[in-house]
Formats: sequence, structure tokens, C-alpha cells
Amino acid sequence: MTPNAPLTIASITAGSAGMFCGSCMRDNTIARAMHRGGHDVHLIPTYTPIRTDEENVSDEHLFYGGINVYLEQAIPGYRFLPGFVTRWLDRPAIINWATSRGIETSAKNLGALTLSMLRGEHGNQRHEAERLAAWLADSVKPQVINLSNILIGGCIGAIRRKVNAPIVVTLQGDDIFLDDLPEPYRSQSLAEIRKLAEQVDAFVVFSRYYADYMGEYFQTPAEKFRIVPLGIDVTDFPLELAQNRPLMLDCPPTVGYLARLAPEKGLHLLVDAFIQLRQSPGMENARLKIAGYLGAQHTKYADDQFAKLGAAGLGDAYEYVGEVDRHGKVEFLHSIDVLSTPTIYREPKGLFVLEALASGVPVVQPSHGAFPELLAATGGGHLVAPNDAAALAGKLTEVLANRAAGRQLGMEGCLAVHQRYHADAAAAATIDEYRLLLSR
Repeated sequence: MTPNAPLTIASITAGSAGMFCGSCMRDNTIARAMHRGGHDVHLIPTYTPIRTDEENVSDEHLFYGGINVYLEQAIPGYRFLPGFVTRWLDRPAIINWATSRGIETSAKNLGALTLSMLRGEHGNQRHEAERLAAWLADSVKPQVINLSNILIGGCIGAIRRKVNAPIVVTLQGDDIFLDDLPEPYRSQSLAEIRKLAEQVDAFVVFSRYYADYMGEYFQTPAEKFRIVPLGIDVTDFPLELAQNRPLMLDCPPTVGYLARLAPEKGLHLLVDAFIQLRQSPGMENARLKIAGYLGAQHTKYADDQFAKLGAAGLGDAYEYVGEVDRHGKVEFLHSIDVLSTPTIYREPKGLFVLEALASGVPVVQPSHGAFPELLAATGGGHLVAPNDAAALAGKLTEVLANRAAGRQLGMEGCLAVHQRYHADAAAAATIDEYRLLLSR
């Protein structure tokens, strides 16, 4: 192979039942960047079509369609029906209609299905694995295959027999889902994954922390892990816009939250911190702006947080703007002085950190997961003790009390993102890892 020849890549991603999903959005961003680099990338969705706030470059073919996967698990004998009877249920329009009515995505209720999927050709979804492998071999003929998580890795054995190409798995939070599975499904699923990991040529992660953690979690040798930079498309976050954005010192100091409204994302922690922050001298007019998807299963949780603010006399001090598209996200970030999404879990990525920094907005994040490395590399923010509302309130107050210094901090991060953490840099680093595998 010519050293810099374009590659044909099959990137297999997982839809998230109609929600904006950080992992599939990141997969889409990197696929677009690889396209710009001249590579032939097939972004292949599984379960459901992906939803992204950028141009969607995913393939029209969908595998492991969510409806069929569920029926294969739930109805004895369904998996033996001929394809012409079942394949129409994989049409994107049908799946989108079903997801609009609500599809279960909670690990707590998907233990048996997760285990069956991981068993691949020995599970109830055997035909799905075989169909994907045959299509890759006949239609794509990839030089590299990259799965966006190990939970869809039950197909690896079938692919190995059909396609002679390195298999890479990007890890973006698989442990979070697995740890939420009830027993015995968690232990059984982890055992299947450890067997699958032996057939994986490399795991891609975005931090040393996650490489070390997942290596131990999967009992996989450290040399199988490749660390590449996280990256976002900075087209909608022009450097000049961040540099020229006025401080707006005549407006109330504003804290922002950008994520799903869910317990694991830490909204309740930020609400507690904001209530404390408002009691600090000079913060009497501070505001809280919240943006993100709110699923039906978390409506009560969100209502409880809003009620908590109301009970503290802050019912008019916060605003929930709902789910935001790309334009709305940029607008939202330009309306706040500092961003904090104080996750309870150890975040493996942190795309929202890069988006805030690309806008010149400083961040305050818990000192766990990928955040310490990300902020050490970019500047642009502060770390606080995890799960500590008082520490969070103190650091947010410090940033808001000197918004000029906060802007300077945010711009330090902004320059780092535009120079080193953009999508083209992330894609190029990933391509370099692919070439190393192909040269072995």
C-alpha cells in the first residue's frame, strides 16, 4: 500500500433512539473530517439512524435495526423468519416512528438483550451479525473497520471470517452502560467482552486515564490502546467571533449547563451550587441557563431541580431553553460567562468542554475522568472536587467575580481547541493509527 494512499474505512456507529448522542455525533464529525482528507469512509448506523447537529454523513443502510433486534430477543422463532418478512422493519422511517413513541435505552432493562448481542453468532441476533459481515465483504471491502463501542462487538467473529482487515474499537463510555446492568447480566456481559477483546486489533480512547481504566476493566494489554485527541468541527465556532465577543458586564453574571437533564450529568449538583452561589456577595443577580435534551424518564428529576430553585426563591433566576441545535448551541454558549456540567460519572470524552472553550467560555469541571487531562492540555478551566456543591459554588463565584479574567482563561482554551483539538487533527491522528495497524 502506498504510504499516504486514501483508505477505505467502515465506521460502525450506534444510534441513540432519536436523541443527540455524543458518541455518534463524534463519529459523524470524524467521518466528515476523514472525507475531507480524501478517505472513503462508510459511517454505518446500527439500532437506529443517528441524530447529529451537523451534516449527517451516515450510510443509508442500517444494521441491527432496533425493532428487529428487540423482536428477535422477545419472540421465540422470530429470528428464523426469512429476511423479506422482517427487513422492512429496518427502514429508517419505520424506526424513527417507533423511537418517537419511546424505545427503552436504559441498561437496567436491557440485560438479556445486551448479553445476546455480545454473543453474536451464538445469540438471538446471529443473522444480524452475518448480514453485516456479508455486506461489508461484498459492498464496502474496507481496509479498516472501526466500531464505535464494544457493545456492538458481537459481530466481530463473523466479520473476521469475511473480511481481512484490522478491527478497531473506540471506547466512549462502554463501562458506564455495563456498570448499570443488573446481575448476572453485568458479569456475563463483561466475560463475553473480555473474549471479544482478544479479537480486537486496537482500542481507541481519548485520555491516558481511560486507557488505563479500560485496560484493567477489560483485562486487556496496555499495548492495544491508542490515545488520539478528541476533536470538534470548529467551523461554527470561528476564532474571530470568540475574540471579538464583548464582555457584557452590564448583564447579570451567568452560569451555563449543556447536557442531557439526567442525574448522571450532575444537574442537581449544579443547582445546589447555584443556590449557594447566589448567597455570595456580588452574586445576588447571577443567573443559571440550562440547555439539553429531557427524556420522559427524567421529567420528574428535572421538575424536582426546578422546584428546588423555586423553593430557594430563584424561580426567576434560571432559564431552561430546551434541546438546542447547532445554531442554538452556539447562541447559548455566547450568552453565558462560564459552563459547568458536573458529571457524577467519570466522563471519557467531554465534547461540551471543547465546544465551550471554542466559544471562549471557561469551564469548571469535576477532577475526574478525562477532565484533568483535557484541561491540562487546553487550559481554559478549573477543576473542583467531584460531588462537592460547595467547592463548585466557590469556584464558579471566583470566575464570575472577575469576568475579564474568566474571558482570558476561556480564550486560552479557545486557542488550544482551534490549534490542536479540531476535527481534522483528530481525524489525522486516527488515520495515523490505522496506517500503523496496516503496516504490521
